[in-house]
Amino acid sequence: MGPVLAGVLQLLALIGALALAYIPLGTYMARVYSSDRHWRVEKWIYKGIGADPDTEMRWPAYLRGVLAFSVAGVLFLYLLQRLQGVLPGSLGFSAIDPDQAFNTAVSFVTNTNWQSYYGEQAMGHVVQTGGLAVQNFVSAAVGIAVAVALVRGFARSRTGELGNFWSDLVRGVVRILVPIAAVAAVVLVASGAIQNFSGIHEVGQFMGGQQQWNGGAVASQEAIKELGTNGGGYFNANSAHPFENPTPFSNLFEIFLILVIPFALTRTFGLMVGSVKQGYAILATMATIWLGFTALMMWTEFAHHGPAFDIAGGAYEGKEVRFGVGGSSIFATATTLTSTGAVDSFHSSFTGLGGGITMLGMMLGEIAPGGTGSGLYGMLIMAIIAVFIAGLMVGRTPEYLGKKIGSREIKLAACYILITPALVLIFTAAAMALPTPGNSMTNSGAHGFSEILYAYTSASNNNGSAFAGLNADTQWFNSTLGLAMLFGRFLPMVFVLALAGSLAEQKPVPATAGTLRTDKPLYAGLLVGTIIIITGLTYFPALALGPLAEGLAS
Repeated sequence: MGPVLAGVLQLLALIGALALAYIPLGTYMARVYSSDRHWRVEKWIYKGIGADPDTEMRWPAYLRGVLAFSVAGVLFLYLLQRLQGVLPGSLGFSAIDPDQAFNTAVSFVTNTNWQSYYGEQAMGHVVQTGGLAVQNFVSAAVGIAVAVALVRGFARSRTGELGNFWSDLVRGVVRILVPIAAVAAVVLVASGAIQNFSGIHEVGQFMGGQQQWNGGAVASQEAIKELGTNGGGYFNANSAHPFENPTPFSNLFEIFLILVIPFALTRTFGLMVGSVKQGYAILATMATIWLGFTALMMWTEFAHHGPAFDIAGGAYEGKEVRFGVGGSSIFATATTLTSTGAVDSFHSSFTGLGGGITMLGMMLGEIAPGGTGSGLYGMLIMAIIAVFIAGLMVGRTPEYLGKKIGSREIKLAACYILITPALVLIFTAAAMALPTPGNSMTNSGAHGFSEILYAYTSASNNNGSAFAGLNADTQWFNSTLGLAMLFGRFLPMVFVLALAGSLAEQKPVPATAGTLRTDKPLYAGLLVGTIIIITGLTYFPALALGPLAEGLAS
């Protein structure tokens, strides 16, 4: 079997698995967030944190819950790292430096999981399992909760109430993420991933020094890191490490975990707003972009010019032989079109255009299908923008799902789509203008610029993957990337929840003959075009200086 055919078959198998999971998982999540009954274990949690799960919240109260919980998470994870030297199970590792502890705490709480450290050489079992793995669950649940609040904004009328944040958070963890992650961890263990709490072992000589490995609860963390679109690996090599991702099957299974909840949430959305067709329209938009990016990535990596590529049958440098070009291309597209950031290959080693595709996937806003929750609310914001543009073309007040999109709604949507590009471009410009940050670049020229651009694109979009050529463990990058992650996660949430509250207060507008049908292929096409055009106008100059210049020169 040739490598191209193998890659195509993997893609078809992945599509089949996602199709089988779409209806049952999407329907189940809709029931989870629509139920008025609480499980016993959930009641214990509510009692422990002092929350009343039946109290409805308006958007300011819902936002305060999100921010309070996240701030507490940052402080707890920061202190856990700073105290690591005196904690049991630390494997002899010392406390994490303040700037790196800040960066890591912010990274995992914001669902980014950017790592400027070697996991197997810095973090003990307590920090890995009691700190980082816990945040993998709760940060993903926060994203889903905010998405569900926005969906309720469309579904409800004449009220500003969006549900209860604490109830949505706990249900996301207890009823969705923990059960699926538990099953996924067993599958990964059966595939060869490790799961233990062993210490450090000396395994022989390597390049004149002693080679050491330590174990850990890897399979369980790998499962939730992919399922929750988190991305932080137990080891520095991330999902390229055989302890985390041992076989081609586990590689494809991890891609499935990355995509299954974001895609299934479109059905949850359709059921909650009372129109499954609306969910299918969003799904079609996401799937069109994802398939297009995946096909383009596979083409650039298999058929790029050059005798070395022709002899090897594709751009193999920087990719695991056990996964091949096809598996690595599918993984790279999935992880950058979502907010995952896990990698099974080094994106810096991709072809110039291939590296540009990974960046462009994040620049779209990671909405195809995006992160757990963040992908859905990001796509719904773009849906509002598309409806507004259509309204301008026909001279009619735009409407979406029976709600008028007035000046307040469009201002909030516009602020949402401007925040992330501003963070990416401002921080990138500062890093390139100042003398010290440039010393962290491994390469010069267009590729070196791409390293910086990729880092801030990844941080601001809460992705977490790296171009693998940048030394980001400096005070400058730990601090500025930490700020980019904070602002990139929570400022958009402010506008999403404010928009949800505004929509929930409206009374429904009946559809007429002039109402734009947003459940038809024409609208899905308009939405795809809107996303591509807005992203292109925003980022094309930066992309032209980096990956496009490198790709056209090769």
